[in-house]
Amino acid sequence: MTVRLYDSKAQALRDFVPLREGFVGMYVCGPTVQSSPHIGHLRSALAYDILRRWFSYRGYDVAFVRNVTDIDDKILAAATGEEWWALAYRVELEFQAAYASLDIRPPTYEPRATASVQQMQQLISRLIDAGHAYPAPDGSGDVYFDTAGWPAYGELTRQARDNMEAAADADPRGKRDPRDFALWKGRKADEPESATWSSPWGDGRPGWHIECSAMATRYLGSEFDIHGGGLDLRFPHHENELAQSTAAGDGYARYWVHNGLVNVGGQKMSKSLGNSVYAAELLELASPLAVRYLLGAAHYRSTLDYAPTSLAEAEAAVDRIRTFLDRVERRLAGTRYAGVGAAVIPDAFGTAMDDDLGVPQALAVLHDAVRAGNQALDSDALHDAAVLHGQVSAMVGVLGIDPRDPAWAPDAGPAASALDTLVTRLIEDRHAARAAKDFAAADRIRAELSAAGITIEDSQTGTHWSLES
Repeated sequence: MTVRLYDSKAQALRDFVPLREGFVGMYVCGPTVQSSPHIGHLRSALAYDILRRWFSYRGYDVAFVRNVTDIDDKILAAATGEEWWALAYRVELEFQAAYASLDIRPPTYEPRATASVQQMQQLISRLIDAGHAYPAPDGSGDVYFDTAGWPAYGELTRQARDNMEAAADADPRGKRDPRDFALWKGRKADEPESATWSSPWGDGRPGWHIECSAMATRYLGSEFDIHGGGLDLRFPHHENELAQSTAAGDGYARYWVHNGLVNVGGQKMSKSLGNSVYAAELLELASPLAVRYLLGAAHYRSTLDYAPTSLAEAEAAVDRIRTFLDRVERRLAGTRYAGVGAAVIPDAFGTAMDDDLGVPQALAVLHDAVRAGNQALDSDALHDAAVLHGQVSAMVGVLGIDPRDPAWAPDAGPAASALDTLVTRLIEDRHAARAAKDFAAADRIRAELSAAGITIEDSQTGTHWSLES
């Protein structure tokens, strides 16, 4: 099957044709580690985790590179009371923990910007030699990209250069044009020496945009398949990446993929509105599995409107999946149908995922299979139940939402342990009542459990309980 992706540069769906058969080289802009991860960071990382998993399922070998911007104006400004590099590393660890909590797979490689300064300087030198960049004449040590000298500038976002805002990343005194952006930033008097590297143009540090161009080509080559990131990075970051890399003679990314942003209660999430939802807060409100389900359920290019009630809906959805898998595996255990259903993804699911990662449509196929599987169990159609069990297992595996995965092993804690003890005791009392032919007492216990939101199911392997979804 052919995977189709929406290419932001072409502004159209395109069949994915890899540069090298059977291989996908993908670079995704990772975090600038100046503050704790929020829901938008999680949503973006998850979108590319799902895309990567789908390419792997379709038989591709995927090299997935996601960088860490660990030197930047924002990091230096945020480092009050601690060294900038200590802040950057502390926040980087927060991001790693947040990603791991949602079972977002680690990248093939995760370069830090500070480890590729030499490659950045080499790229800047190529641009100067080609006449597309210039050192500032004021002796500041700044180096700028000459936007007027590159006619293709603006091709990613289809903007006319005359309509663009001035670049806001450096002192404009040394620029030929306000829209020229910094490739190298000469050291300022109030900046720490530890944030400074020597260069042919003077001591300083790299600009933000040159960092990703250098890291992407260092690890994936001068031309690679996919460049991803949040929609907010299209301009100026990705526009500038594309310009400087192609002006230097690199083919760079063949497909540009951008995920949508997150609104909170219908409003754009921002610090000024005070409505940011941080990863740590989110993971206190729901299970990590439900958070992964919620953030991955909308189409990756859509705007995700977050509300706390959305988490309850996600919890209910994963509980329906979990309940079916538990139920069918108990019912099939010890029968000739155990292991009959191969882990095969239904055609409709594959078609949805191939079509620009259509997760909402794929989830509809998944939940249809769960409903059909429960109906098959209700009618004792065990062969059909086994087939649907295999399909559901395959689908949740690809999406990374299999409740049986050890990644989601719950920390039971005292409350869950106490609940299990109480319910198990009531189930034992019900068994004793039935053994004594006191069916009224047995029915009363079942009714009391049901009123408390607890479902019990009798099977050949015993009585099992679950919370109603």
